[in-house]
Amino acid sequence: MPEPIPATMRVARVHGKARVTVEQVPTPRPSAGEVLVRIEASALCGSELHAYRDGGHPSDNPGHEAAGVIVDAGDSPIWRVGDRVGMSAVQGCGDCAECRAGRYTFCRQRPSGGSPGWHAEYGLCRGVACFRLPDDVPFDHGVLLSGDGLGVPYHVSRRTRPQPGETVAIFGVGPVGLGNVLVNAFLGARVIAVDVVPGRLEYAERLGAWRTIDGRETDVAAAIRDLTRGLGAEICLECAGRPETARLALDCVATNGRVMCVGEQRSVEISPSRDLIRRDITLMGSWFYHFREAAEMLELYRRGLRVGELITHRFPLDQAAEAYRRFAAGETGKAILQPTAAA
Repeated sequence: MPEPIPATMRVARVHGKARVTVEQVPTPRPSAGEVLVRIEASALCGSELHAYRDGGHPSDNPGHEAAGVIVDAGDSPIWRVGDRVGMSAVQGCGDCAECRAGRYTFCRQRPSGGSPGWHAEYGLCRGVACFRLPDDVPFDHGVLLSGDGLGVPYHVSRRTRPQPGETVAIFGVGPVGLGNVLVNAFLGARVIAVDVVPGRLEYAERLGAWRTIDGRETDVAAAIRDLTRGLGAEICLECAGRPETARLALDCVATNGRVMCVGEQRSVEISPSRDLIRRDITLMGSWFYHFREAAEMLELYRRGLRVGELITHRFPLDQAAEAYRRFAAGETGKAILQPTAAA
């Protein structure tokens, strides 16, 4: 028998200026094409910090990585009550050629992304954006396998195609950068992690970084040249979202190398001749991940990708304020909220 769905639920509200509360609101009901999921785990993302630090979120919270159990399958012909799912925040129309190919980020029929407010006990998701989680995959791992916690680094690797033995320099090893450390090391690359926070560099080492560089104490470009026999890194990933690290990535890449911009940021001055043409440099950008790649990430997980090691902290929903505080202070890797856990 289906479990009873309560009339109200707890949800985290991000008010801005570093203030977060947990409040009671009506439990939503699915519209056409949607399912209702009891959320077992949701993950904080660096993109949420703008709302946390500044003006807040217009409705409740910017949570967009979650996994749980379907409690109302609505009109879905595919999903049933009790199915375990991870959810994608980018939810295409499901009908166009791009959606049929599993590339929801390219769908022109629906908004490209959003913040569905998944730091809550229940959340709505379009059925086409749910990924089936096998019973042996913990929900906190499933959040990363079906969301951008692992999706962004994996999609980056699909674009840059690191080869075993190539050097990959990662500038900024917050949660996104750490995910890129994990994926590239797993694929056999020699990873150089660059940051200014010692604790993050230590964590990058545990995830497989070959070398780390503290940007506060070292000439980063000179150190990378020393580590690569003067050649530079074949791949440079800008994950800090800062113009100076984007500039540094271009300066540190080897001839015929690849530079990928991952962190959202302001304009960066680039000389096409000096930075790209004369050295045959490929400059790329990457946003989110393709929904079809969730199955590929699950396969890497089966082969031993240590997804769970990206998670450093877990909090019950009632401690959402503390979770955001520590996340914003750079004290965590991936931080998980568990709405069904007791405070």
